[in-house]
Amino acid sequence: MEQINYKLEVFEGPMDLLLSLISKHKLDIYDIPIMELVEQYTDYVRRMQEADMDVASEFLEMAARLVYIKTVSLLPKSEEAEELKRELTGELLEYRDCQIMAGKLKDTAGGFELYTKGPDEVEADMTYENFHEPFELLSAYQAAIGKRGRKLPPPVEAFTEIVHRKIVSVQSRISFILTSISGKGRRTFSSLIRSSNSRSEMVATFLALLELIRDKKVITTDDGDDMTIEIKRS
Repeated sequence: MEQINYKLEVFEGPMDLLLSLISKHKLDIYDIPIMELVEQYTDYVRRMQEADMDVASEFLEMAARLVYIKTVSLLPKSEEAEELKRELTGELLEYRDCQIMAGKLKDTAGGFELYTKGPDEVEADMTYENFHEPFELLSAYQAAIGKRGRKLPPPVEAFTEIVHRKIVSVQSRISFILTSISGKGRRTFSSLIRSSNSRSEMVATFLALLELIRDKKVITTDDGDDMTIEIKRS
């Protein structure tokens, strides 16, 4: 069976491809739906690779940048995601304006005869005479590194703390509270909280205690400084 080949349009660069996708799918360039744009962009790059096209590194770099923006956008109240989207929107608008002006210049120059002249050799003085304070150079370096770093995907180490964090269930802390009270007869609220080894365990202990009180499995008494907890007997 003859294989079906699809002819893919060739783009000058990632910005050209993004503008084409935004126009084709009628997306709002001022409020880019990053989730949809990432899927469309990565799908096109994948088809370019399947067609054995020479995929420039700048296309892959933009794909990594879009995936990073998508990842950051999934986090609650991410100011970085909004800043990255504004940067991308500004670059797209600037690139679009340059395309429009280039088209107008091309149309204007179409009615004139063009004459070209070879470049003249000019001896340039490459001595840099401006003086900068050390803190100015440091600020410029830090700004350049920071802007470039935001375009790269986060390192694996950035997710280590999230992935390796122990998740404590409320049900396990319910069993802990009941077992603890059964052995000692009663426990104070503060002692239960102090027995927690992590913030996650502390929150689960507090939620577990609320459930036990709601289900009337324990009774609490307040002596003014702390709250005492006992198992409710039938």
